Amino acid sequence: MYDVIVIGGGPAGMTAALYAQRNGKSALVIEKGGFGGQITHSPKVENYPGTYSMSGNEFADRTLDQILRQGAEIEIAEVTAIRDEGGQKVVVTEDGAEFAGKTVVIATGVKHRMLGLEGEEDLVGEGISFCAVCDGDFYAGKTVIVAGGGNSALQEAILLAEKCKKVILLQDLPAFTGETQLQKVLFAKTNVEGITDTRILRLVTEDGKLCGVEFETRSTGESRRVLACDGLFVAIGLIPENGPFAALADLNEYGYFASDENCLTRTPGVFVAGDCRSKRIRQVATAIADGATAALAACRYIDML
Repeated sequence: MYDVIVIGGGPAGMTAALYAQRNGKSALVIEKGGFGGQITHSPKVENYPGTYSMSGNEFADRTLDQILRQGAEIEIAEVTAIRDEGGQKVVVTEDGAEFAGKTVVIATGVKHRMLGLEGEEDLVGEGISFCAVCDGDFYAGKTVIVAGGGNSALQEAILLAEKCKKVILLQDLPAFTGETQLQKVLFAKTNVEGITDTRILRLVTEDGKLCGVEFETRSTGESRRVLACDGLFVAIGLIPENGPFAALADLNEYGYFASDENCLTRTPGVFVAGDCRSKRIRQVATAIADGATAALAACRYIDML
């Protein structure tokens, strides 16, 4: 039996494993895909304290190597359920394997909602981004398009407008749905253009990099246009994948774990960390903080058994 089983190998999950091992507890990290999570989509990470610049993949590789050196174990599998058996939690994977632990840290992260266009996945990090704070500096003095029209898209566009030559918002609805005050702030800027009632049809590339998007008027299907751009920021929402764990941890109306900065759930011995948790700011620094908090809480819980 492991002391701590971590579900998810992103920054929060790997930090949880690191802190567990450093506190003398055995840790298993179960990750269904590649270690690192969303940060691996960033070609450069320049907002991590103590490191001037590194790629997201470099961060993921270094952190994975660090937890392995500390003695953590890893499994590549998709977790489908957790059984609470009182003295132990049993984590069940898609292939039927079961792992027992005294505690569980759920750090499943989120997925960015995509546009569903051909070649989109291949262009992530090569012209398509999701975070103005993370990647906005790479487009300083350039033209970018923001897909979306809610609060997230407006906030991204406001940040980008401070750096970019031009910011164009493409909203698929007849009007922008974000807060009126955010719209006033954004559209007061002379380098911002908003276009509503649009449907993005195609990503235009040159030498494997994004150079524009083709779109049409959604309501009529007419007026196909190609807008040249240096980058596309997709801000149409995030998708948490917390459904399999709803029996152990409450979810809010958006599907995020309804847990505060203490990373606790209503099930003793089950903790949550990272972007899957209800929070205002989702950055690598906040994910790491959650991982440390959840792991230390798990260690305290074990010590009191």
